Amino acid sequence: MEHTTFERRISRLLQWVGDVTSRAAATAIVAFVVVVFLTGLVLAGFPGNWEVAFATVSAAITLIMLFVIQHTQSRQQIALQLKLDELIRTSPEADDLLVHIERADEIELIERELGQIAHHESLRETPDDVLDQRSPHEDDGAPDPS
Repeated sequence: MEHTTFERRISRLLQWVGDVTSRAAATAIVAFVVVVFLTGLVLAGFPGNWEVAFATVSAAITLIMLFVIQHTQSRQQIALQLKLDELIRTSPEADDLLVHIERADEIELIERELGQIAHHESLRETPDDVLDQRSPHEDDGAPDPS
């Protein structure tokens, strides 16, 4: 899937906005602007057109940030998934069927999850549990006390 130059520029812009707005300084700046606006609103006697303008700008910024956050999370999810897929491919003991498992049907995901749970529970079995399950006639390798 080839992206156009316009799509790449938009993606870079969204990444940049996401990076800038995720900093503490951005939060401080926004808080300062809101305080200044509210102070100006009080001093001006709460003009109705200011409130409408503030609500409109706030709604627009919220909508834009929704898409910025979604884009950033989607990119990070894809990058992480590619890294995990590469680790699965390079591990000889790994189940290759797990590569792209996120595209599987819900039933297959549930079956695999239950299989993983059963596998991990079997690994948690303590050595004492294994010793208790042995036959009393099995030689444990310990010297005979007599």
